[in-house]
Amino acid sequence: MKKALMYFALGTAVSFLINYFLISSENVGLDLYYAIAFGLAWGLAYYLDTPNFSLPGKLGLSFAAMGVLVLIGTLIFNVQLAVPSILKFSTVFVAYYLIASFRANKSLRR
Repeated sequence: MKKALMYFALGTAVSFLINYFLISSENVGLDLYYAIAFGLAWGLAYYLDTPNFSLPGKLGLSFAAMGVLVLIGTLIFNVQLAVPSILKFSTVFVAYYLIASFRANKSLRR
C-alpha cells in the first residue's frame, strides 16, 4: 500500500509539473485535477497488480475510480472538463498493464 501511495504521489507531482510548466492551461485547479487522475491511475494500477485481484475485480475497481473522477470533476468543474480525466486515467491504466504484459510474470511488481 505504501508503494501504491508513492506511485500516486509521484505520478500526481510529475503530471502537475508537466501540465503547469509546459502546457500551462492557466487553470491551476484543472491542472491539479488532471494530475490527480494521472497519479490515481498509476497508484491504483500498481495496487491492483497482484494475483489477489481477479480480472473482473480489477476492471470493476478501475471503472469505479473513473466514475468517482467524473463525479468529482462534474461537481467542481463541468462534464466537458471532467471527461479528459477519464481519458488520462484509462490511458495510464492500460499502459501499465501493457508494459506488464511483456514481462514473463505479467507483473511490474517483481
